[in-house]
Amino acid sequence: MPSTRRTRRLGLVGMLLIAVAFAGLQLTAVTGRASPDTKNYLSYALSLSGEDRQEAGRLAIGYSCASGQRAPLDFIPWTSRKAAGESEEQCVRRLNDSVAYWSGHGNTSGMTAPFANQRFMAIFEARPGYPLFLVPFVTAFGPTWGLWLAGLVVALAGSVCVLLTLRVAGASWRAGLAGQALYLALPTGTVAMNPLSDGLSLALGTAVVLGCVLLLRDRPRAGAALVAGGLALMFLVRYSQALLLAAALAGVFLAWSGWLRLKRGGSAPVLRAAGLCGALAAIVYTGAHLLSWPMGQDSAQDLLTHHYQRPDLPDPWPEFFVQERIFWTAWLRRQATYPVLPVLLALSAWALLKRRSVVLPIALAAGAAGLLNQAGHPNLDQLLGYRLIVFVWLLPALAIPLLLDRPSTDTAPHDASRDPAGAEEPSDVTAHAAPATAGDTPGEVRHPTSRS
Repeated sequence: MPSTRRTRRLGLVGMLLIAVAFAGLQLTAVTGRASPDTKNYLSYALSLSGEDRQEAGRLAIGYSCASGQRAPLDFIPWTSRKAAGESEEQCVRRLNDSVAYWSGHGNTSGMTAPFANQRFMAIFEARPGYPLFLVPFVTAFGPTWGLWLAGLVVALAGSVCVLLTLRVAGASWRAGLAGQALYLALPTGTVAMNPLSDGLSLALGTAVVLGCVLLLRDRPRAGAALVAGGLALMFLVRYSQALLLAAALAGVFLAWSGWLRLKRGGSAPVLRAAGLCGALAAIVYTGAHLLSWPMGQDSAQDLLTHHYQRPDLPDPWPEFFVQERIFWTAWLRRQATYPVLPVLLALSAWALLKRRSVVLPIALAAGAAGLLNQAGHPNLDQLLGYRLIVFVWLLPALAIPLLLDRPSTDTAPHDASRDPAGAEEPSDVTAHAAPATAGDTPGEVRHPTSRS
């Protein structure tokens, strides 16, 4: 099948070219991306690499303040510069004074340097996965290049998972490469390059999405292992996002199985996927509770007490929901002014209506997880950023590329085992396997009669 091999080679070349182009563009800003939270993760990673807590804090402060001087403020709203015109020396002095103050007020333990009170820093102590991931990078290359390279690896890994998800779902190489490029061009790529835990959490989320597609494409063992492994690692990186993603997937799978049952279709694989994701959500919640990690009540108090610097509210929820209303009103107003996301979501809705693919309900669940994560943090300081709601952008990255493939007209079954990518390509034409319909048995897709 020379044509099939040629198509696969061209697809792999395209994947590498997109990755190289993205890496080249990112070289224009190796630093200048630090947020106020970057120093927390960096000091944790440096402590894990063998530095004492004081030295780890000093190095993290140096990186954060130097990055703040180079941040292109007009384009990176999450810059670490706290006040316009603050010099690097003033930044270092301010953060050193903060460390000295909180060290003298009880924050004397933990892996992160005492940049704030111990209760606030416990949030970062409960996210060991990202600092552990950073250790080999910062040890080998230092903070500046280490954080940049770690972000690049995270971004490219997520983009490849998007490409593989589309291919396993039966899309063409053209659609898969479009998905990879969209992932890197949209805020998903920007957040992935950010020296924060959100990018690694997002990349692991794309692995979970890929596992869900495999689970429904008659590869249950590989799919279940990828879903469970991805959520287990996400638990260590950002357990709250892991919980929301697992719960959203369980809810969508449950609704999907009910719809298939009404249509008298085969709903057993979808129902099993719902059970797996539901069980994993329960495990994530139980694990965080047993480890005494901060939960929803702590998050609400953090927002309403300015990082626990004011007394806790006896009942935070009425004020929390007031903040929800204020945030989402402002968010909708901004979307109306800069309608990039609404346009992309409209195109995604069109894909949902025009294409039948196993990937679409899964992408919808991932987007819902992003909305839920932002709803848990209705902070107006995040209005201009993307990191808390970033999973929403997975929906257009996964849905819009499907519009590049023509709808299926052939009903021939597809044997996914014949192609390791999960999509057979006939040898006589450069064709692709069309996405599986929602009612198809996982592992079968319908072939198109048109050329790719």
